[in-house]
Amino acid sequence: MVRFAVIRHAPTDWNAIGRVQGRSDIPLSAEGRDRAAAWRLPAELGGFRAIASPLSRAVETAELLLDRPVATDRRLVEMDWAGWDGRSLEDLRAEIGDLRAAWETEGLDFRAPGGESARDVQIRLASLLIEIADQGQPTVAVTHRGVIQALYALATGWDMTGEPPERLRDDCIHIFHLSAEGAPSTGILNLPLDDA
Repeated sequence: MVRFAVIRHAPTDWNAIGRVQGRSDIPLSAEGRDRAAAWRLPAELGGFRAIASPLSRAVETAELLLDRPVATDRRLVEMDWAGWDGRSLEDLRAEIGDLRAAWETEGLDFRAPGGESARDVQIRLASLLIEIADQGQPTVAVTHRGVIQALYALATGWDMTGEPPERLRDDCIHIFHLSAEGAPSTGILNLPLDDA
């Protein structure tokens, strides 16, 4: 088994005001930069290879956390919210009602019009997970909430139609184990980055 650890990027100004970021390339806020610079990887992950989503908020987080440049991988980019990118959660609720209820009704297949579903993200991640397993190189990735949720659903069999088996927190690292075929299973979840 190969360990694959994931971290959600630090906050942006759009996070603070409840705006959907999706593929919009929003940088970290000043608070986000400070937070990422204060995080520390647990010592046992120090030798891990590092990769990040190509969006600047993930790259900035990774470079502040690791104090070095990191490679990017397009398969780690956030879920595509299409026409919902840039919209406020408040506006979306006014338009379609309870977003959580709508998501839970469709689960893995919920998507913004013209966008990507969690199932689509799982398909996109599959080749990356296989590569990491084939290389046998423990890896830490800085990515996005949608990607982490899709990975978690794949690892646990959660169909996203109800509460998750365990709620994943931000400002934490989540460690998964990859089989020889790249199938993920959960390891340690919600390991705080500020306690390392």
